[in-house]
Amino acid sequence: MRYLGGLLFAVLFFGVTGCNPSSQHAESISVAEGPPVKEVIEWRLATSWPKNFPGLGMAPERFATLVDEMSHGRLHISVYGAGELMPAFAVFDGVSQGKIQMAHAASYYWKGKAPASQFFSSIPFGMTAQEMNGWLHYGGGMALWEEVYRPFGIIPLAGGNTGMQMGGWFNKPINTIADFKGLKIRMPGLGGEVLKRAGAVPVNMPGRELYGALQTGSIDAAEWVGPVNDLAFGLHKVAKYYYYPGWHEPGSNMEFLINKDAFENLPKDLQAIVKTAARAINQDMLDEYTTRNVSALETLVKEEGVELKAFPSAVLTELERISQQVIAEQAQQDPMMDKVYRAYHAYEQGVREYHKISEDAYSQQRQH
Repeated sequence: MRYLGGLLFAVLFFGVTGCNPSSQHAESISVAEGPPVKEVIEWRLATSWPKNFPGLGMAPERFATLVDEMSHGRLHISVYGAGELMPAFAVFDGVSQGKIQMAHAASYYWKGKAPASQFFSSIPFGMTAQEMNGWLHYGGGMALWEEVYRPFGIIPLAGGNTGMQMGGWFNKPINTIADFKGLKIRMPGLGGEVLKRAGAVPVNMPGRELYGALQTGSIDAAEWVGPVNDLAFGLHKVAKYYYYPGWHEPGSNMEFLINKDAFENLPKDLQAIVKTAARAINQDMLDEYTTRNVSALETLVKEEGVELKAFPSAVLTELERISQQVIAEQAQQDPMMDKVYRAYHAYEQGVREYHKISEDAYSQQRQH
């Protein structure tokens, strides 16, 4: 692979071989290690992100390239950014209704359709990226995710993780919990519900609308992702303070949505390629954010003069208290959400105890 190096070799247990791309659109494709392939399967993938946007937008592009190369051009996936085929928040219905075969998005956008979906992206004061990957792939999380999406005819796959996000952009300082009262802030998912309980007015809008909304004052604050994506949108030009940590999204998992019928109509080897490519991209996104956020934050602070501020400890403590209350209340209102909440919480408690004497202990010592 040109950009993932030897990553494919780590997943050869799927029985997938061959890396050299063949002609993608020819009626007959000659594969050196097998018989001629006479049919190219064409899929469309719509995202909730701007086309080729750093990190989020590039993940589906790289996924499509991997699938094309691994399948020797037998499965060709065309990627469309938000608004090209459909609005950013319409991709779930697009996949469910079979208008498109795939999408790339974040599951907490669908809380109105399936409240339990929020646990498969990120919840306030929840699991980190590493913990989420463990839960999904070895702790039973994927089976629950599949169960949540089954009524919609959708198969989910983990599609990357941004890691710990930033707390957001503000034009006034946050010194106490009372400073959130009346604040109009872009924040989706359970984080928005928590701030609503704290007196804020949460707004959900696509990322490409944030700059204009902050510039015109239609919102007072906004969280997006982190340094790489925030710098790309120029949010530092329309907001004064950049807060951390991202208590609302400590490990934001992205998703590939696949139309169930389209997937099941694929040959078994192409199904394996789709899953393998998604698993590779899931790790690739986290690796990229971990690296690129470092230089992007340095640019924001040292070159753009951004004022970096930490949420006061008392504010975070109160937000955590409200978070626990809001999540428990919502879980009681939906049986599926309650089922996922209990499983998520049980896994989180176990991994948190282990990390106290591993990851956390090391991080604390490294500060000295």
